[in-house]
Amino acid sequence: MNFAGKSLLVTGAASGIGEACARRAGECGAKLMLCDIDIEKGEQLCQELNALGVECQFHVCNVSSEKDVETAVRKTVKLFGRLDCAINNAGVTGLPAALEETSLETWNTVIAVNMTSVFLCLKYQLRAMKQQGSGSIVNIASGAGLIGTPNLAAYCASKHGVLGLTKTAVAENPEGKVRINAVLPGSTRTPMLEQSMALSADVEKMVMASVPCGRLAEPAEIAETALWLCSDAAAYVNGQSLIVDNGGLSR
Repeated sequence: MNFAGKSLLVTGAASGIGEACARRAGECGAKLMLCDIDIEKGEQLCQELNALGVECQFHVCNVSSEKDVETAVRKTVKLFGRLDCAINNAGVTGLPAALEETSLETWNTVIAVNMTSVFLCLKYQLRAMKQQGSGSIVNIASGAGLIGTPNLAAYCASKHGVLGLTKTAVAENPEGKVRINAVLPGSTRTPMLEQSMALSADVEKMVMASVPCGRLAEPAEIAETALWLCSDAAAYVNGQSLIVDNGGLSR
């Protein structure tokens, strides 16, 4: 995959799948705008990539804030001249609880970070890309966007919503000059998942039951798919929800 001369914005870039996407895109020659609320990890990653010769800048961004998202897109266009690709990856799981025990605070937080953020990112990314006449957007959803998962009502609802936003964006842009796709990872070895698994043996058991191959996906494996969808190799791929779970949902 060759991203030489292309600019790419990644949200939730400081760790997990977002970090893997940034590293892989940098290897492929992309100019990067890394967005996250974790300043320390975000700046550290940016410095590492700069040292490797990657043109990269870190931007502190709360993806549930319209002002922050608008600024991130505007800053990318100003710095690199255009926004060629975007990977909307930022997300949270929320505290596991039965639906009737889930607090409104947890619900609102998960919906804001996982779904409202994608709405905001699409809103401003589409504006920039349509103005320049091309672009590719990948929304990181989840296998939980297709099924129900006990004790994760807000997470499941938010990821179902990401798929709805993806399909709507494509329906509103049928000419295909800007492509919008979604990646649905299976259980992936990220800091967020590891923290959830550490909460209890039941959570860990549930997670491992979702991976029939016996191992979690690695962030780099999800990143390969996301970057492929961004690349010219996927120029005729649009409106797809691509499951990357080694057959977990096929059972």
